[in-house]
Amino acid sequence: MPPFEHAIAATRGARDYQEDSAAFWPEGGQTVSLASEAAAHDLGGFAVLADGMGGHAGGALASRTACEKFLAAVGSGTAGSTTDRLISALRAANAAIAAKIKENPLLSGMGSTLIGTAFNRSGIEWVSVGDSPLFLFRRGEVAVLNEDHSLAPELDRLVAEGKLTANEARRDPRRHMLRSAVTGEDIDLLDVSRRPLTLEAGDYVVLASDGIATLDTAEIARIIQGYANDGAAAVAKALIRAVESIREPYQDNATVLVVRALP
Repeated sequence: MPPFEHAIAATRGARDYQEDSAAFWPEGGQTVSLASEAAAHDLGGFAVLADGMGGHAGGALASRTACEKFLAAVGSGTAGSTTDRLISALRAANAAIAAKIKENPLLSGMGSTLIGTAFNRSGIEWVSVGDSPLFLFRRGEVAVLNEDHSLAPELDRLVAEGKLTANEARRDPRRHMLRSAVTGEDIDLLDVSRRPLTLEAGDYVVLASDGIATLDTAEIARIIQGYANDGAAAVAKALIRAVESIREPYQDNATVLVVRALP
């Protein structure tokens, strides 16, 4: 199993506040937060990304709380399989948000998506809730590894059935409505890897908030391919530069946590 290099980059987009959070916890090391732009090398560890909702204060608090509690829980867990640790950490993050809302009822309605991943000798395993995508780049191609818990897949299904046009589905205001999120309540849907996915040297794994959807998967693959030899930090910055260059007038926050498998 190769060691890893990781980096984080983000943009607020057209918003004047940031509701995304992301961090990497190296086993035997310390958390690397959203503020870090330099790449770091690890033998393994856990990555987490959360996209908050609930306004300037609520969304930022929800995503930060979810990331911090997830890493604290998964990093301290020793019993059970990696999958068990990931699910337990997700539940701890959900409980932490519930506690924040109980302390301050004005925060009711805040919540977050969450992708939590484990990198170890077996490969990568994950748990996710919401619509934040988890990408794998390998040999010039990009695949989405996790499920999308927004209404987008349902709208795309209606297109396939001939009940909507592709343009109607793309512009539908319900497209980004979440069917499941980390809100302190019961989690309706979650996606868990069935088995470890073996990584190869040169693979890139990208955890992203849904602001990355400004780029299609072909463009994401092209960007990663172009900067693959330069490392995780170069790839992360290039992805965010590409989002910003489009100048989408309603651009959401966009954050990427890039992990590269080293030789």
